[in-house]
Amino acid sequence: MTLLVIGLIIWFAAHLFKRVMPDARARLGDKGKGLIALLLLLSVVLMVLGYRAAEYTHLWDTPAWGKPVNNVLVLFALYFTSPGPKKGAIFYGLRHPMLIGVALWAIAHILVNGDIASAVLFGGLWVWTLIEIRVINRAEPAWEPNPKGTIAKDAMFLAISVLLLGVIGAIHMLFGLNAFGG
Repeated sequence: MTLLVIGLIIWFAAHLFKRVMPDARARLGDKGKGLIALLLLLSVVLMVLGYRAAEYTHLWDTPAWGKPVNNVLVLFALYFTSPGPKKGAIFYGLRHPMLIGVALWAIAHILVNGDIASAVLFGGLWVWTLIEIRVINRAEPAWEPNPKGTIAKDAMFLAISVLLLGVIGAIHMLFGLNAFGG
């Protein structure tokens, strides 16, 4: 669990560094992008290793409706993390679609994984999205929505999201996790 928590701390720090300490980030120049990318990669590796190594401690059972709701939330998460909201006609005015997508993904996984490690990992990433949205809004209060796109773009990115959901579900099944029920 220690690696998982360290990974989350690095994830938070690397993402928030630019807006919490803008002068320090600016002094790093272009080299800072590589450093932040390495820190984010390290954080993901630590989170995965920590999550996989954590002892299973049961907290709650997945409700019968949990997996279908999880899959719908993950579908929306995939759509919101795609270019769809910026290029489509439905959600073009949404300021933080990617962060909302990550929040939906985290909530979906908290719903179906009732153990401490999942609560720490997915709950931590959910909290990060809320903090990140608040910090961005405070640092950059002026914001203009994207120009309205087309419903065809919404449909295209939704179709891609459905396809990705199937691929991700198949990958989960390779690891013995049935993401679609049963």
